[in-house]
Amino acid sequence: MDKIIIKNMKIYGYHGVLPREQKEGQLFCIDVEMYTDLGKAGDSDSLEDTVDYSEVYNLVRDIVQSNKFQLIEKLAKTIGKAILQKYNRVDSVKICARKPEAPIEGEFGWVGVEVHLHRERV
Repeated sequence: MDKIIIKNMKIYGYHGVLPREQKEGQLFCIDVEMYTDLGKAGDSDSLEDTVDYSEVYNLVRDIVQSNKFQLIEKLAKTIGKAILQKYNRVDSVKICARKPEAPIEGEFGWVGVEVHLHRERV
């Protein structure tokens, strides 16, 4: 299956269990992989035959900025469900949501979750 990929979207949001995270916010990094058949778009060279990744970016940005979830699991699943609901040609989606500045004492690169959603399970 073909896929459309958007890597490392950096969006400021207010998600987390701690009150400080909900009040002060932090940077979130989001990856999206949308599994779809790109054959027609590859032949036609037409945006109408694929998924406009700039629209997907705007959808993800709006979800991250306009909600306050405690868990990034909920954030990732909400993004995935919204993509599947808006784009019928996407068969499944993988979302990775990362918090590079999670409130953990210690040295680490980032913490995150990855969810896989399939059209028939939404």
